[in-house]
Amino acid sequence: MGVVVNIGSGPDNISPDSEPTLNDLINLTKADLSDVNKIILQSMNSPVTLIPQLAGHLIAAGGKRIRPMLTLTSARLCGYNGERHKGLAASVEFIHTATLLHDDVVDESSLRRGLASANAVWGNQASVLVGDFLFSRAFELMVGDGSLDVLGVLSRASSIIAEGEVLQLTTTNNTETGETQYLEVIKSKTAQLFSAACRIGALVANRPKVEEDALETFGMNLGITFQLIDDMLDYSAHQRDLGKAVGDDFKEGKITLPVILSFRRGNDEERVFWRRTLENLNQEDGDLEHGIELMNKHNALEDTVERARHYGSIAKDAIGIFEDGPEKKALLESIDFCIRRAF
Repeated sequence: MGVVVNIGSGPDNISPDSEPTLNDLINLTKADLSDVNKIILQSMNSPVTLIPQLAGHLIAAGGKRIRPMLTLTSARLCGYNGERHKGLAASVEFIHTATLLHDDVVDESSLRRGLASANAVWGNQASVLVGDFLFSRAFELMVGDGSLDVLGVLSRASSIIAEGEVLQLTTTNNTETGETQYLEVIKSKTAQLFSAACRIGALVANRPKVEEDALETFGMNLGITFQLIDDMLDYSAHQRDLGKAVGDDFKEGKITLPVILSFRRGNDEERVFWRRTLENLNQEDGDLEHGIELMNKHNALEDTVERARHYGSIAKDAIGIFEDGPEKKALLESIDFCIRRAF
């Protein structure tokens, strides 16, 4: 059974009456996102029927399309009125979807957003190969855009994401992992694509480098915020609302910040528990609940949310150089939305 963590009154003292949502972001990008979805469907076409079946299964499973919405909104924030951002937003979504397919194979996951994962339905080989297909389609869209700068940003992001996946393999089941190494993993695996998705909005608009850097910093810190809350939620009953089982990370021996803080702050007996359950994966009934108890004892979940607030504040400051308007407001609210998921 998961434990609902009561962490103060919410992020930045947001009251329930003003609970942040992604509604502004969704409404601002609705028309553009419809075109992005058309590009995605067209690009998934293949005479090999398994490819659109498997890719469509994952895409149809939902997801908020946060990353492509960030590209669309960042471009509009920079005053862009063309069409290039749509194809690039589709490319960003393909990169994200490909990494999900590969992640589920590596993690041996059977569920994705509450539904059977693609690898559970079609097997690991098909999932890996269709993931490769989607990466290839992403690069076709980048090349079609014609900008070497955009190609450089997204191709670099793809390689860093892959490095992050490999780095995570070295930290899994290793309770000696520290916070610095953990942050490197989530910066690479998650935040890098958020960062690239935002930066290319400034690139298509031909904005000065200072604006490119500002959006890159915003996306990086939003991505870190997002992943920190995700990792906290794996030990919270709120996780059920996301269509995931509580304790997936625990069962797989993933070393996330709540574990790192609990391990470092614990006594020798508690460290023996973490080594048995996460290093040796020798898990018994009640171990997950005991792990959550230790996290609550050492304020590990609350402090993970505090870390998320810290990076969220950096993200907000990063786009302070832009004029106020609906796009900036939507981006700022996306930060509060990410943090609010913890409550």
